Amino acid sequence: MTLHVFNPEHDIALAANLSNFTAPRAGRQLRHDLANLPELWASDGDLILTDDVVTLSEVDNVEPWGWDRALCAELKRRGVSPEVLPNDKQLQRIRELSHRRTAAQLLQSLLVDGTVGEVVECHTIDEVLTFLQTHTRVVLKAPWSSSGRGVRFVSQQEGRLMLEGATPPVLQWAMNVQKAQGSLMAEPYYDKVEDLAMEFYADKSGNIAYRGLSLFQTSSGAYTCNLLTTESSKEEFVNTYIPVSLLNVIRQKVQENLLLEDYQGPFGIDMMIVRSEADKYLLHPCVELNLRRTMGHVALALYKKLNPEGRSDFRKVMRIVYNGQKYELKIE
Repeated sequence: MTLHVFNPEHDIALAANLSNFTAPRAGRQLRHDLANLPELWASDGDLILTDDVVTLSEVDNVEPWGWDRALCAELKRRGVSPEVLPNDKQLQRIRELSHRRTAAQLLQSLLVDGTVGEVVECHTIDEVLTFLQTHTRVVLKAPWSSSGRGVRFVSQQEGRLMLEGATPPVLQWAMNVQKAQGSLMAEPYYDKVEDLAMEFYADKSGNIAYRGLSLFQTSSGAYTCNLLTTESSKEEFVNTYIPVSLLNVIRQKVQENLLLEDYQGPFGIDMMIVRSEADKYLLHPCVELNLRRTMGHVALALYKKLNPEGRSDFRKVMRIVYNGQKYELKIE
């Protein structure tokens, strides 16, 4: 029996790297309110973990939103055999692969004509300040963090203040992250026009299968909605900015260059279309590597449920909204 788990607090748990971990209240409520989300991709006879599910001893396969130490400890406490869960070594490897360093390394193999992207891992504040001296505006990211969290935008002026001995809040934040996680990722600020992602699945043999394109929107770095439509319609939209052939090149390079030992399951690569200083559109082919299920995967599964006959005129928007009391999945 396969057990599906929606644990959206996964990214925060991964950063904490604790077996006994309590997610922030919002994360706990999101998990509770949308616990049945895996119904969109679960097969007949599968089990979905909710507060009401008690007996898990017959589970012989687990498909979570994402693997982390806290989830494994929880499943063991609830009766899942350790034999069907990742061991400590595999969990550590998954965490290492989820470090933004992996995305930075992948980015280097994806940079071709028509793309842009630069990421530097900084192990000291001096390295951050050096990077700021050559860029007008910089985005600093914690190596492990959830969407909308662990990201700070820093101007060159703030960098000068740091050099002069001032301690703006962003400096204290950067020092705290470096102490807790060992480094900071720094990249230039890009003039984003559109968000998009490619969704994949890695099997136990290391093969990577492409699942589809995700067109989504964010607000202050946090997810807001996904477009539900045909692949050809999504490609037509992208083609108004960059050639679809460029996406095909990037997809092939991902499948050829990304090695995900010890990880089996869905994952996604966030990208963005940016406007260059020459007022041209370029593709940033790897903003994030999400080594877990993503809202893009949810959108692909929901699209198949709502449009099984594959109507070419199908077009809707999927949103996760909070109505003041609970989170809901809405289709508009």
